[in-house]
Amino acid sequence: MCSDMPLAPSLEEEVAPETAAFYRRALQTLVDAGVPFLVGGAFAHACFTGIRRSTKDLDLFIRRQDYERVAELMRGQGWETEMTYPHWLAKVYAGAEFIDLIFNSGNGVTPVDERWFHDNAVADVLGVPVRIANMEDGMLSKAFIMERERYDGADVAHLLQANAERLDWHGLLQRFGSNWRVLLAHLTLFGFIYPGERHRIPAWVMQDLLGRLAAEVQQGPVEDRHVCAGTLLSREQYLHDVEQLGYVDGRLTPASTMTEADVATWTAAIPARQPGAAAAGPEGSLAPGHA
Repeated sequence: MCSDMPLAPSLEEEVAPETAAFYRRALQTLVDAGVPFLVGGAFAHACFTGIRRSTKDLDLFIRRQDYERVAELMRGQGWETEMTYPHWLAKVYAGAEFIDLIFNSGNGVTPVDERWFHDNAVADVLGVPVRIANMEDGMLSKAFIMERERYDGADVAHLLQANAERLDWHGLLQRFGSNWRVLLAHLTLFGFIYPGERHRIPAWVMQDLLGRLAAEVQQGPVEDRHVCAGTLLSREQYLHDVEQLGYVDGRLTPASTMTEADVATWTAAIPARQPGAAAAGPEGSLAPGHA
């Protein structure tokens, strides 16, 4: 990705004035303190795709080791902080408004590390010049979100449609690593969604991934045949497999940084498992910030 690529304008129109003031002050506080952070979520998506939509919060990606410093700065502004889910997400509250501080993904697959802070684009967000999370990292995070109530595949397709020629494809393959099948699935869907633009995905990328697939087909059964990696895509929809069918939870393998305690906490937060959820019906909204 090129750090000097054109970016969409700030989302001033999509955020209420009092909320924008909170976001602006928080961003400026972090910039002034020199704390490394990246803006993601709806803001970054608008920068890279031009798709503007209202947002309920501001997503800031930080390294886990910087959280205590960030929390201290935020409390110094009179706001409350909360380590909501220790394996990936904290929050900053100004009354009912909040900012998500993200240092991993809900499935524990994409920890924010030094690789995130490389060749980032700079954009004006609510009047503050900030660094934007690279589209490759945003795509990696979104590719795994396949909940019943939220599926980010359209965001992945739109990132590809707007930026296929600018993507760091070698870096993207490295970032997906052993989870390359997830990338192949999204690239295959891109060719279905935009049949006239299939050629924009480099041929060598598809040949590489299809070659891996062909090699796997020839290998036969694998050692981890009783693992259900579906929990890396949805925290709820594959619980039957791990709770009733005896599959090993993919989040408790080296593919994820999550612990059993993390899984238990994240599972308990599923809306359908909250008190009174049965009366409200099976549909629930995803916990805020599932990036």
